[in-house]
Amino acid sequence: MTIDIRPVEAKDIPAIVALARATWLDAYAGIISRGQIDYMLAQRYDRAGLEADIENPEKWLHQAFVDNVLAGFAACEICKGEFKLDKLYIHPTMQRKGVGAALVDHAAALARGRGCPGVILAVNKNNEQAIRAYTKYGFRVRDKIVTDIGGGFVMDDYIMERPA
Repeated sequence: MTIDIRPVEAKDIPAIVALARATWLDAYAGIISRGQIDYMLAQRYDRAGLEADIENPEKWLHQAFVDNVLAGFAACEICKGEFKLDKLYIHPTMQRKGVGAALVDHAAALARGRGCPGVILAVNKNNEQAIRAYTKYGFRVRDKIVTDIGGGFVMDDYIMERPA
């Protein structure tokens, strides 16, 4: 199995949106409400926002393919002076096959290339599967935060970090 990581282009946006929806519905059912899932997907995955992210030199969006099939997606950015893995989604049928590890390693290489000593991310405190995966990838909990995201919703997260 070969994992091919490529930058996201504007033509890839519909596939990225579909991947995000499939992953969120699988991962977050039972953790947050369907209303919050829909709200957050609408916030984070509108075409104009993703196009702006693609054009932003402080953001990096990459997709992973296995046998030419989209298997995962990652988005990174410089946030408050730190390199943040802002999004990491692996299609449910492709999880536990090395795709997540490949994208995390790719993010760490991007961080090193920009002189950043580490990578941070936020993960829902109740997303046990993701926390286990991130721990396996070398992340450790650094902090706990609750962020009001509007619409009557909050994100109740751990901030995790690992060396780049």
